[in-house]
Amino acid sequence: MYKIPELYDLQHTLAADYLSKFTYPWEALKGIKELILQLGETLNKDDFIEVSPTVWVHTTAKVAPTAYLGAPCIIGAGTEVRHCAFVRGSALVGENCVVGNSTELKNVILFDNVQVPHYNYVGDSILGYKAHMGAGSITSNVKSDKSLVVIHSDPPIPTGIKKVGAMLGDNVEVGCNSVLNPGTVIGRHSNVYPTSCVRGMVPENSIWKTGGVIVQKV
Repeated sequence: MYKIPELYDLQHTLAADYLSKFTYPWEALKGIKELILQLGETLNKDDFIEVSPTVWVHTTAKVAPTAYLGAPCIIGAGTEVRHCAFVRGSALVGENCVVGNSTELKNVILFDNVQVPHYNYVGDSILGYKAHMGAGSITSNVKSDKSLVVIHSDPPIPTGIKKVGAMLGDNVEVGCNSVLNPGTVIGRHSNVYPTSCVRGMVPENSIWKTGGVIVQKV
């Protein structure tokens, strides 16, 4: 349940060809900036406006005048970028997404219909189709001792990377004010209780409850 085809339906992202080259999603993090720069040159100029160098916004997207769009980034069709959103750069945002007030994005791929609508930090992460992060929930992408991130599984999987946030599968729901620790992987259709501190792997079709108890959905 760690591999890209097990987490994501690649029909719902411009990064499909790129992601299909890798086995695990965190392997794709290092090349997101270059991916966006390459994709930007291929976008239909009737559909996307390059509002500043290497920042492409679809004509149907709504971007608040107070939002910051750092280069490079792509904002897809029908997406809403709200008041004081901070896109630091290297953000590929799909169609019909919501990037909310005071939400910060950095080195991320957001599939179509992803919602990070209120006070979220999403860094060095990949969020699958229709993934939703509740208000105040964040991805923690650096360990406190600054060592390389390891995916906590059996056996553990070393990433060889210092900055790895969370890999959320399709239709994942993260409750308000939760922290997803570095290297968290959440399988498709799973839920995380509000105010949780999540670490390691959450299987698909399951619920992360208070105290880290994981149960399968009925």
